[in-house]
Amino acid sequence: MFTDPIADMLTRIRNAARVRKESVDIPLSGMKMAIAEILVREGYVVSAVRVEDPRPTIRVRLKYRGSMSAITDVQRVSTPGHRRYVGKDHVPTVRNNYGIAILSTSRGLMTNKEAKTAGIGGEVVCTVY
Repeated sequence: MFTDPIADMLTRIRNAARVRKESVDIPLSGMKMAIAEILVREGYVVSAVRVEDPRPTIRVRLKYRGSMSAITDVQRVSTPGHRRYVGKDHVPTVRNNYGIAILSTSRGLMTNKEAKTAGIGGEVVCTVY
């Protein structure tokens, strides 16, 4: 049993990128699918599709630039044991705006740039660069 399924998802993506796999399968949930869609939209992965192999999963195709992965690092910020919330004035910047932070807000999951534009804060789920 997972205590933190989001951390499991991020670890699967990180490990697959380090060994240069083409794709990785992740157990399906709504929040994981929303995170995967943000990664596609921001250009960190090629695609994220729902697959009905015996169990519903998300198949994430990783993106590479030559021999380097588009994802250098991905880290979980807010954990089940230590939630990290930020107000609209303290939305983090990641690697001098070369990376993104994914926030869970009252308007759904969004990047740190979208949250700053909307003028809202929320829970910092993870950072990607």
